[in-house]
Amino acid sequence: MTLSFVPILIVDLVGSVLMIVLSFLCLKIVHGLKAREPENLIWTYLWWVCLGLAGFSLSRSAGHILKQILILGGNPGMWRAISPYSGAVNTVMFVLVGSVTLFFERVWVIHREILSDKKAIQTTRDELIYMNQNLEDLVAERTEKLVRSEHRYRRIFELSKDVILVADQDGKIVDLNPFGFQLLGDGQNKDHPMGRSMQVFFSRESDWERLMETIRKEGAVLNAEIDLKKANGTTVRSLVTGSLDRGAAESEDTVHFLIKDIESHHQMEQQMAQADKLASIGEFSAGIAHEINNPLGIILGYAQLMIRGEKKDSERYADLKTIEKHVRNCKTIVEDLLNFARSSRPQKGEVWIHEIMDDAVNFIQQHSRTDRITFEKHYDPLLPALVVDGKKIRQVFMNLIMNARHAVAEEGTIILSSIYEPDTQRILIRISDSGYGIEPKNISRIFDPFFTTKPTGEGTGLGLSVSYGIIKNHGGEIRVKSELGRGSVFTVILPAESDNEDMSA
Repeated sequence: MTLSFVPILIVDLVGSVLMIVLSFLCLKIVHGLKAREPENLIWTYLWWVCLGLAGFSLSRSAGHILKQILILGGNPGMWRAISPYSGAVNTVMFVLVGSVTLFFERVWVIHREILSDKKAIQTTRDELIYMNQNLEDLVAERTEKLVRSEHRYRRIFELSKDVILVADQDGKIVDLNPFGFQLLGDGQNKDHPMGRSMQVFFSRESDWERLMETIRKEGAVLNAEIDLKKANGTTVRSLVTGSLDRGAAESEDTVHFLIKDIESHHQMEQQMAQADKLASIGEFSAGIAHEINNPLGIILGYAQLMIRGEKKDSERYADLKTIEKHVRNCKTIVEDLLNFARSSRPQKGEVWIHEIMDDAVNFIQQHSRTDRITFEKHYDPLLPALVVDGKKIRQVFMNLIMNARHAVAEEGTIILSSIYEPDTQRILIRISDSGYGIEPKNISRIFDPFFTTKPTGEGTGLGLSVSYGIIKNHGGEIRVKSELGRGSVFTVILPAESDNEDMSA
């Protein structure tokens, strides 16, 4: 029994000593690691675990050594009294190790969150450092982009040949591009468009109310044809597009308008309609003229035969001469109608338009009172000779200048000008007067046969109709522009044909 107990005793004592030595060696190593990296949570956790295990190994090994000493010393009773305390210490050491492990598991979770937050903070810090170091460059780059963008859209706003207008929800103009100032303003501060209600520029109040009602209900209006009234009182046909821009507050709502001037397009449509109407009237007039011309010729012939057999001092002779006079007047009107309706090719020859215009002015000055009428001439010296029917073109200018003479009445100015356009190979002759002008309602009718604003007996209403037909037969056109109180401008456009073109016999 004694021999068999010795090895066990040796193993127990040696093992206890080794347990103490090894546990404290581990504690020493971990303590050194923790000292080098005090913020490393793993080394802290291992230090506490090794401390608990060292305490456990010290308690257990001391208990085993004490047990063997007491047993060998013949005091087993004392060991039995001490044994529960030794076991309690061992238990406490294991509980300590377990508690440290559970505690550090939670600490590890928190530690990882802290590390994640630390990384995010570090990233943010790096970005802040970068932005702080490059703030000036970033601001300069963003400012340059903003300036370029603002310049681009400002140029569109300023150079647009359409009106770009911004108004508040009540219609008060808050922004307007230069073309808008040109169209709606007149250069006078008292009529400055900014700050005024857009409603005052609508010729009809109902158009404004209908437009704004549509914008409020639908948020936009597209291509509404509106007659706008300029500051000088004249009207211009316009195409209006508007859209509602919602602001941060209802009081900040604005309406953006894009207004296109379609007056020239509108006039072109009217001229095309006028041309179609005149063509129809011409065909109708030709038929009537032919039917009337023959009976008039017969009446005139018989009247002249009867005059031959009458004494000049007789009452019957005077009556027949009256018949002859009025029949001749009727034949002149019929001849004008035929000229208006006739589409035969003009008898062309080379002529100088300036000479024809001067002849017409000289004739009017000699045969009518023009003492207080000023004639101004602005001729283009590069105007070439034209291949036209000289007699008919002279008739056109005679009619136009005579109309200008009647428009200025007793006193005024008549301006004759010519322009040669080499690129389009055409000439423009303008006859302007400072008279009263033509009523807007009459503009579309002035080329109609028998339409005249002159008193009864002073005109047949065929002058402009015949002139229109002559210019059309020459491949040109007549345009008119008039403002009440400022006079009228008639523009004759003719092709600048070459002088070696074939001329009709």
